Amino acid sequence: MDTLNFIPTTCISDSMNGLNNLDSAIKPLKEDHLLFGPAFTVKMPVGDNRVVLKAIKEANPGDVLVIDAKGDEYRAIAGDFIIGMAKTLGIAGIVTDGVIRDIRGTKELDYPVFCKGTTVAASGKSGWGEMNTPISCGGVSIHPGDWVAGDTDGVVVIPKNNKASIMKSALEKLTNDQEREKTVSGDIEAIRKYLEKF
Repeated sequence: MDTLNFIPTTCISDSMNGLNNLDSAIKPLKEDHLLFGPAFTVKMPVGDNRVVLKAIKEANPGDVLVIDAKGDEYRAIAGDFIIGMAKTLGIAGIVTDGVIRDIRGTKELDYPVFCKGTTVAASGKSGWGEMNTPISCGGVSIHPGDWVAGDTDGVVVIPKNNKASIMKSALEKLTNDQEREKTVSGDIEAIRKYLEKF
């Protein structure tokens, strides 16, 4: 991913009036990780990650696996072995409203994983689940092909049909924010003048 041209999730969120932000508990395992790509949606039964393995096999390089784990925080959706396979196959990252395990090994992979937390318990592998169907993850409805952006502030979802206009608006917001910061940075009088508007 071109990190130099990454638009912060805050700007993307602002361009959608904050409507498509995932649960604020879903954060990157490593603060500096960035994520941007189309969603490959996964709906897994609680505590059973067989469908996650199937999704890794079916997803295209550059896709983001977005896994609806029903918010379960007891059993992991994956550990470092499964996450390592996703990285090797070129999947852009993983987002889940569940938890993962093998944290030390996963962090060593230096790969974008956004989740609610960590656990020690593994999942079973007997269920089926669904792939590439509409899901709800982190309180947001997500369709296959919607775009997912993640950074240290969290994760936002960009509806695929509105991606161009939303990203244009988000870029304008970023540009305006940067100009505003330049205007007032370190200048007490400029700050006071700015605050007079409020």
